[in-house]
Amino acid sequence: MAEQARIHDAISEEIIQAAADIARNEGAHRVNVSRIMSVLGATNRVFYNRFRNADEVLRIVYQRAVEQTRENIRPDYTDCRSFVDFCLDTAERVLVRSYDIKLQFRRYVFEHDSLTEENRLWWDAHIREQYRIARERGYVRDVDLDALCYALWCFCRGYITDAAARSVSLADSVRNFRFGFRCLLGGVLTASALQEISE
Repeated sequence: MAEQARIHDAISEEIIQAAADIARNEGAHRVNVSRIMSVLGATNRVFYNRFRNADEVLRIVYQRAVEQTRENIRPDYTDCRSFVDFCLDTAERVLVRSYDIKLQFRRYVFEHDSLTEENRLWWDAHIREQYRIARERGYVRDVDLDALCYALWCFCRGYITDAAARSVSLADSVRNFRFGFRCLLGGVLTASALQEISE
């Protein structure tokens, strides 16, 4: 038996926004159909005409938050120094945005590994592309690209998860993260690139 088509309209977007607001203010674990609909002052039927369950809405909210983080990536570098700045600034912007997402979706993300894997694959592809460009320009040396992509993913994901879980202040998180990420980059840059950025 085919599933009935669901409505997608302005009310659908209001439901998604209400879920996002609840997640941001109270945590994703507080998002449920009754809570969403009480915020909107509507019946559960309105919800179920548009979505199967609250988990479907949370998936949309989380995916949009991830997409907003990705949209902030603007590769615009012309020399080694601007490449390093691009890497550090991108890593910092992602940290700041991800820190907030982790606080809101701490339980949800760990219960939905498919979202994490899709995100890892997206980052893997983009790290590879920036590495290729930097390699062509002579900024980075030849390294095991699979290992580099995985190391960067683990460093960023682990750092963000730990900082959010231990409630490290955002300012301290950014300062320490930039230091660690600069060290990590130093192991990939060519000798001439290291000399250029230290001048």
